Amino acid sequence: MGVESFPTTTTGYRDLLEWMSSFGPVSRVGVEGTGSWGAGLSRFLNAAGVSVVEVCRPDRQARRFNGKSDPVDAEAAALAALSGRASVIPKSGDGPVEAIRMLTRCRDSAVKAKLACWNQLLSVVDSAPDDVRDRFRDLTERALVGKARRCRPGGDFSDPGFASLFTIRELARRWLYLDAQIAELDEHLEVAVCRAAPNLVSVFGVGAHTAAVLLMCAGDNPDRLHSSAAFAALCGVTPVQASSGKTVRHRLNRGGNRDANSALWRVAMTRLSHDQRTKAYMARRTGEGLSKREVMRCLKRAIAREVYPIIVADLNHHQAADIAA
Repeated sequence: MGVESFPTTTTGYRDLLEWMSSFGPVSRVGVEGTGSWGAGLSRFLNAAGVSVVEVCRPDRQARRFNGKSDPVDAEAAALAALSGRASVIPKSGDGPVEAIRMLTRCRDSAVKAKLACWNQLLSVVDSAPDDVRDRFRDLTERALVGKARRCRPGGDFSDPGFASLFTIRELARRWLYLDAQIAELDEHLEVAVCRAAPNLVSVFGVGAHTAAVLLMCAGDNPDRLHSSAAFAALCGVTPVQASSGKTVRHRLNRGGNRDANSALWRVAMTRLSHDQRTKAYMARRTGEGLSKREVMRCLKRAIAREVYPIIVADLNHHQAADIAA
């Protein structure tokens, strides 16, 4: 019915909604990339009471015939929403889980940077002149960083020994900064997770970081998932049919949110080490002929079934408390 461009600002979103409403009542809007570039538009439309559905990228084969342009993509998104092909309700991104996601992403990047810094520090020490390398030989991580931080190199940068000592000291200071940043983020993250989902972190084997990953998978509006089976599929722990003829079997699900899948694996491993019921379950199922990998898949599926209603209850209670306040 029409094609128009709008800036990605609050004013632009408002003008977009007014323009769409000029054609009649707006029942549903398809948005591509609701977790990234389309997040602002998705939040604005949800706040305005408009139903938003996630639209996948246009099929490459169809795009090859139709070409690529913003109007073509917008029309494809509208048709996907109109026909019902796009029916996935996106995460709202307007509650405590979004705050937890921000903190977690910041922490993850700090952890990666710290590891890269440590590897580079070791590499510089290993390739430094012998007199420099001998000063840091056979030291633990903390001892090496502490000694390197206290270095007071003298000389000029044309001297390899001075340059290596200076580099080692700066890398040690960077490592200490990242270490302190991670500790601070851990503290804030634990507070945010315990406040948003106190019952989830009380589940055996679920710590603050594991709970954060599971909460991010569910989103601020976990009711968009119709059942624990849908949550399990989102985590990639539902079995996939791989049957043919008289052979009936299931294979590993390689889809879904792999971070959430890894979080469920950690819970399962913790329980296998410390929970007698889980140990007995492993022994019973392996006695029935299942491999340990197959039993682990069953355990992850059972844990997903256990934690999903707890996540829903915690987030709904948190939302109700915010409304009451």
